[in-house]
Amino acid sequence: MRAELKNFQHEQYYFRLRLGFTALVVLCLFGLLATRFFYLQVKQYNHYQTLAEKNRISLVPIVPNRGLILDKNGVVLAHNFFVYTLEITPSKIENLEATIAEVSKLVEVSSLDRKRFNKLRDESRNFESVPIRTHLNEVEAASFAVNHYRFPGVEIKSRLYRHYPLGKLGAHIVGYIGRINDKDLINLEKDGVLSNYKGSDHVGKSGIEQFYETQLHGTTGFQQVEIDADGRAVRVLSSTAPVPGSNLVLSIDSKLQEIAETAFGERRGALVAINPKTGEVLSYVSQPSFDPNLFVDGIDVDNWKLLNESLDKPLINRPIRGVYPPGSTFKPFVALAGLEYGKRAPPYAINDAGYFSLPNSTHRYRDWKPSGHGIVDMQKAITISCDTFFYGLALELGIDRLTGFVRHFGFGGKTGIDIQGENGGLLPTPEWKMRRFKQPWYQGETVIVGIGQGYTLTTPMQLAYATATLANNGIAMKPHLVTQIQKAITNENLAIPFVVQDRVSIKPENIDIIKRGMVDVTLPGGTAASVGANAGYSIAAKTGTAQVIGIKQNAKYNASAIDERHRDHALFVAYAPADDPTIALAVIVENGGHGGSAAGPIARKVMDYYLLGKLPIPESTKADNKKPGNSGASIVTPQTTPEEELHD
Repeated sequence: MRAELKNFQHEQYYFRLRLGFTALVVLCLFGLLATRFFYLQVKQYNHYQTLAEKNRISLVPIVPNRGLILDKNGVVLAHNFFVYTLEITPSKIENLEATIAEVSKLVEVSSLDRKRFNKLRDESRNFESVPIRTHLNEVEAASFAVNHYRFPGVEIKSRLYRHYPLGKLGAHIVGYIGRINDKDLINLEKDGVLSNYKGSDHVGKSGIEQFYETQLHGTTGFQQVEIDADGRAVRVLSSTAPVPGSNLVLSIDSKLQEIAETAFGERRGALVAINPKTGEVLSYVSQPSFDPNLFVDGIDVDNWKLLNESLDKPLINRPIRGVYPPGSTFKPFVALAGLEYGKRAPPYAINDAGYFSLPNSTHRYRDWKPSGHGIVDMQKAITISCDTFFYGLALELGIDRLTGFVRHFGFGGKTGIDIQGENGGLLPTPEWKMRRFKQPWYQGETVIVGIGQGYTLTTPMQLAYATATLANNGIAMKPHLVTQIQKAITNENLAIPFVVQDRVSIKPENIDIIKRGMVDVTLPGGTAASVGANAGYSIAAKTGTAQVIGIKQNAKYNASAIDERHRDHALFVAYAPADDPTIALAVIVENGGHGGSAAGPIARKVMDYYLLGKLPIPESTKADNKKPGNSGASIVTPQTTPEEELHD
């Protein structure tokens, strides 16, 4: 058998060919690698250098101190202090309930704390820390700090905490702050200020805290911090200091505010007092009130339920959100319209028989006094609150002229006060009724608008604004609560300017008639004689009663037979001193009955303190002075007259 001989030349050729191909592939791969290295290290140098710096340098926000809120005398209404808080970041914890249970062995966590934590967790992002306990004392903080290594995702933080030292007093003025939620983030981004809230957890939610959020918050600062591979800070490279928020000085006197709120007792209602010459709000009451401290770090479920479901609605800001029929407090403005349009020029008078009827109609619109008032002119009509007089006047004016005139006094529109959420009330017109009900306007509806009933609705803020404008002879000043903005760094005080919002053209002789009629309201024979008794200064006023439910035409109103929440609202507007007014106010006592007996005394206490520095007499002292054998000086309390009890 013949052996085959190998062709070494042939094999060597193919070997070299394979080797060359392999070398070419390797060379190409190294070429690609070199090209990639060149791209990453040369072309993308700046990009990756920036990323590397970001890994090495952390930008830490420095939250500014929130500005203070002070009353006109420097009394602090809102301030900040540092507290220890125990916070949990849910995304860093596998078993949240087990962790909370273990933490509770070191730091007390109540059921209310757990409920609030769960509520805040639902409103926050998973990667954000949420407080489970606030206001830790030093012992609790130290106890947890020693065991901190056992609880990844749980840490103690030192935070600025907002506090309202006067609690419920003026809560609807000051408002409150709360934790930033998704809705707040959308609004902050829309306003272009979201970047200024890096590191911030809270934002103003209501009242002054909300309206002046930009001024109160300040400007966030930043630190450039070098960190190591474990994320620990090594050193601060640069720092931009935060700018603290500005302090706000209000026109409110906290003592006057206390007197006004206390005067309401357990009754529901609202009061607004204004300086008619400047527009400064002197007192602003919404009763019942609430404690704004409950909201600072998230209100717990139980307290929220109590406030939100209460029949008394303590969270409603009644001065700007509550709407009520103005009742007879509307009559001075209707009267002024009649004088300005020449419909009731002196010595015009009517013979009031106790009712008014439309032409060619047998239906009677009755006066509060069934037997009538006899001869009544304009001034007397205001003093005794004659319904019949104003029925006819409203009809002659017509709804368009009537509403067009009183609109200049703020009815049917927002006053522009520096609190968000103001309601514009309602001044009805034929066009409005057609849009709302698809029905025409009837003459009878004009008649009842003349006495402040029907569709007409107003807020306590509007009533006070209208009364202040009347007291100021038709010059409407924009109402405001903040008088000064104090810059924290420069200590510069920026005064809020007084703004004239409207000028109502009124003949002096016409407004004098209205004012004389309102002064007579607080004199013997007027519907608020007891309010003006022994005042020591002159008061111009108008009482009012607003129906809550309709009463049949011939039925007699009996408050004791009606559910308390269905009884009439009591209204009272006034300004003083009548010859040179420095205070104008409106008071509404919900379901209080008659303005002269329910709302008027509240106004008197406010005016007494503001004008005379006179403090109200405590109820216990009044009772002691009435005891038989009391040898001390007797205190005379003005009694309500029969006419005041009958009607406003």
